[in-house]
Parts: sequence; C-alpha cells; structure tokens
Amino acid sequence: MSHGFGRTRWKRFAVVLGAGVTAAAALGIGMAQGALAASFFISGQRFQVSADTINVRGLSIYGMVDVTRKGTLLPVAVTGLRSAKISGLCQSVVVPIPVLGPYTLRLTGGDRSPTEAKNMFIDATSLSVGQANLDDIDIGVAAGAVSKGPINPEDRDSRFFDPNGVAQQAVSAVLTDVRATAVAVSAATLNIPDLGLRLKQGRRECF
Repeated sequence: MSHGFGRTRWKRFAVVLGAGVTAAAALGIGMAQGALAASFFISGQRFQVSADTINVRGLSIYGMVDVTRKGTLLPVAVTGLRSAKISGLCQSVVVPIPVLGPYTLRLTGGDRSPTEAKNMFIDATSLSVGQANLDDIDIGVAAGAVSKGPINPEDRDSRFFDPNGVAQQAVSAVLTDVRATAVAVSAATLNIPDLGLRLKQGRRECF
C-alpha cells in the first residue's frame, strides 16, 4: 500500500528525513553545540537539516523527551531509519561568537552520489516534506510493538519511552524537498561522498 502526501507538515509525529551526515559531520555539529545522540545530554540548540530526496527502507516514528545538560525536558519526535539513501544533503547550525556576531557552520554532500546511512535516529521539533510516498504504513501502532523500523536502544531503556505510546511505521518511503529542525542525530554508520564544510559569517542556514 502506497500513500502520497503533497506539501505535508507534521509537528509531532513526522516523517523526518534521514539526515545524511557523516560521522565527522555529525561530530562537527555536536562538538560545536553539544547536540549529540539522544543517549547524551543535549544542548537544546536547534540545527537545520535538509535534503532533495531520501529513499528509506524501514521507517519508525515515536515520541520521546530529550534532556539538556541543565535538566530541561524537550519533547521531540524521533524518526528511526533502518537504511537510507540521501541526495542533496545540507546541515547547518548558527554559532554565536562574542564580538564577531553569528557564524554559520554548514555541511553539504550527496550531490553527485547519495549519502548512505544505517540505523539513523533523528530527534526533531519540526519538519516539512514536499512529497512523501510511504509503503505498507501503520499509524497508531504501539511504540513497543514497532517492527518495520528501528527503535533506538538507548530510547527503549529510557524512563521517557512509553511502549504503549502512539507510533508510526512503514516498510519504505520516498521523501522529496525535506526540511527539518532537529536537536540530536545519531547513526550506526554514515557514508557521505563529496562532503563540504563551510564556516561563514552571518546566518547562512540550509533553509
């Protein structure tokens, strides 16, 4: 069963993109702003991730609560991607620098050949997708019963994970014109060709 959605916007349970970021890219953002995996304290700093096209095999979406180092609770929608191929990746975060003002750390890649990711988890607060086509989708499945997509082991062991909470899953999905605002990204493996990193003065975000 295939479902298509045009100019779709989800706030809570969204088909969040497989943010194609290499380990170096993810660590670059994480070290700059403390936005690491959900198993770590997050900074609470939002960063942007966008992609032209994402092909996903094994999708899961469930609610969680991340915790900042100061103990602030931040509700997020976690999207798990068992495997994904991403074209036209961009990730950006604005870094305020005393005296000099804001600078933007921006990473790009996957233009000539797709970025590949496995067991990726993205904690997002907002998302927009120009077109989403999903195959064999289940909406309203219990989070503890998700089987078509992955659940982050660190989340499953968290006191904030509700196995009876509402979740969503699909065998596969094709997403285009994807834009997400996230607070944490983690992945088992990431392989991104033609990675580019730029630090420029001002706000030069992905979208």
